[in-house]
Amino acid sequence: MRSVNTDSAASPGGRAWDQVDWPIVHRRVRGLQIRIAKATRDRDWRRVKALQRFLVNSYSAKALAVKRVSENDGKRTPGVDGEIWSTPEAKWRAIQRLDSRGLRPQPLRRVYIPKRGSTTKKRPLGIPVMIDRAQQALHLQGLEPVAETQADPHSYGFRRGRGTQDAIARVFNLLARKVSASWILEGDIRGCFDNFRHGWLESHIPMDTKILSGWLKAGYVESESSSRRRQALRKGVSPRRRSQISHWTVWKRC
Repeated sequence: MRSVNTDSAASPGGRAWDQVDWPIVHRRVRGLQIRIAKATRDRDWRRVKALQRFLVNSYSAKALAVKRVSENDGKRTPGVDGEIWSTPEAKWRAIQRLDSRGLRPQPLRRVYIPKRGSTTKKRPLGIPVMIDRAQQALHLQGLEPVAETQADPHSYGFRRGRGTQDAIARVFNLLARKVSASWILEGDIRGCFDNFRHGWLESHIPMDTKILSGWLKAGYVESESSSRRRQALRKGVSPRRRSQISHWTVWKRC
């Protein structure tokens, strides 16, 4: 694992990162997201696309994307390039690199982790490189207001401002009545996200098709000597993005 740009915070880039006014950054991004949500509600797709383009190219959105991936729980887990952003200098330079033009998604680093509820089974986990994570976080800022405007009001997984307690409250309200159902059925679609057609995703998810296609086709690396291409939705796409995809399969069009 290597930490990129290990200059001290006293360097120009380090000082610039430390001086970012985060309340203003959040306010600017939030303002654009509100405008995207309004345009979505009005079904003005041309305006949605224009505002999304403006957002993902803005300094504020890029800074927020870098902050998100460099300060979350996975910040010390590198991708195939072994790179992490552990210094203010590295984070500041990441903002400069975060441009859709010229960025080519790299394969995921595949590892196997214990499967929940099993002591013997393991499941694969794909780990993107830092710059790909940041680019996904960047475009998520433009997709989230579209998805939230049209999503099922009773869907709670990987959605901002919602959590387990909201789902529990909803279930209680449904089951606490005298005429409530007697049974609860739990279902799981085997290989759900492994079998989405790329063409369908590219035509229904309102974002840059070239960038989305690059993520879907980046493949993964299990060892230094083996690299394979996946024809399915890669596990390195964030859980929130996959949750949004499930919403779009119901609503069909954004």
